[in-house]
Amino acid sequence: MSTTYYFTIENETGRIDKVLTELMPEVSRSQIQLWIKEENVTVNDKVVKPNYKVQSQDEIEVVEPDPVPLDAVAEDLPLEIVYEDRDVAVVNKPQGMVVHPSFGHTSGTLVNALLHHMDDLSGINGTIRPGIVHRIDKDTSGLLMIAKNDFAHEKLAEQLANKTSRREYVALVHGVIPHKRGTIDGPIGRDKTDRKKFAVTEGGKPSVTHFTVLERFKDYTLVSLELETGRTHQIRVHMNYIGHPVAGDPMYGPRKTLKGNGQFLHAKLLGFTHPRTGEELVFEAPIPEVFQKQLDELRGVSNT
Repeated sequence: MSTTYYFTIENETGRIDKVLTELMPEVSRSQIQLWIKEENVTVNDKVVKPNYKVQSQDEIEVVEPDPVPLDAVAEDLPLEIVYEDRDVAVVNKPQGMVVHPSFGHTSGTLVNALLHHMDDLSGINGTIRPGIVHRIDKDTSGLLMIAKNDFAHEKLAEQLANKTSRREYVALVHGVIPHKRGTIDGPIGRDKTDRKKFAVTEGGKPSVTHFTVLERFKDYTLVSLELETGRTHQIRVHMNYIGHPVAGDPMYGPRKTLKGNGQFLHAKLLGFTHPRTGEELVFEAPIPEVFQKQLDELRGVSNT
């Protein structure tokens, strides 16, 4: 059964989500915000928004709903766990694996594998995305941080928001980039002509990608990329925007491209501060075999 909490405000001030976090220290602020969004919090018998300013003598009622069983089911899928402790894990997602269940992808996802391999996962992102702090595309391989409890999830999410975590990628792109380094600063939003795609567009969300040329070939360039922001398809959109789409990209690249298992894009490095110990952690994952094989072939005709 659900549990109901009652509070009468005396000296507390500020946003209701902040005040309730102080009154209910065992509950995360993100969880409280979710309860408010789901209208499980009322003030003076009225539903409020998370930014409601608490006033003296307010009567607050909080209904903690029954735990909802996970919608995703555990599946015994191969999973490369690079690091794991009681708070966090780092996994190396293979190319072709969807991160979490969605319409059309109800099984075989990273979440299905996590539920089999790990006993505890954070619940902040709901029943369909337990433990998922950030994502990479289905056909992008590489490192992802996983939160095993809500405390760790909030701390890791803060690092992403404050741009203090490190996320470095390596990509093979079309064309020869003449300069050594560059920064792409272009807002990303829905493509106005194709709602399945994203594009650099006026009114989009601020998006910044830094790149460094690692190696040049006859018709391609190998680059390292570092994200300041984490928009959907960010690297793929930004590289296409400057005329150097990621090789093998079925959505943003040209029809005539290199054949692989999707785009040649790999999340090679992940760094963050451990949410509990404060230790600086850095992990690296080698590029997948199909990517390495393509590089070896190109190096036979490299012009540098």
